[in-house]
Amino acid sequence: MRRDIFQAIADPTRRAIIALIAVQAMTPNAIAENFQTTRQAISKHLRILTECELVITKQQGREIYYTLELDKMKEIDKWLEQFRQLWETRYSQLDELLTTLKSKKK
Repeated sequence: MRRDIFQAIADPTRRAIIALIAVQAMTPNAIAENFQTTRQAISKHLRILTECELVITKQQGREIYYTLELDKMKEIDKWLEQFRQLWETRYSQLDELLTTLKSKKK
């Protein structure tokens, strides 16, 4: 079952896992050490992140390492870009308004 990436990042624990493995690849046990929850709960979160292809697994010997899939993160960034442009426009308009009001006060 392919999950939606936005469903995956809606959960704060999964966002925290993404932040952890963005820095370096980690094993499930190493990830679980950073949370006050069970190893099984972390495994479930990792499964969801894997199903939506935000993280990938790499086997090294007997260990499995989870790493961030940057191309999927770009998909999120691309969607957010439309809002980023809107916010920038509104901030610029607010800046202009504040400058105008400030100059009228003098």
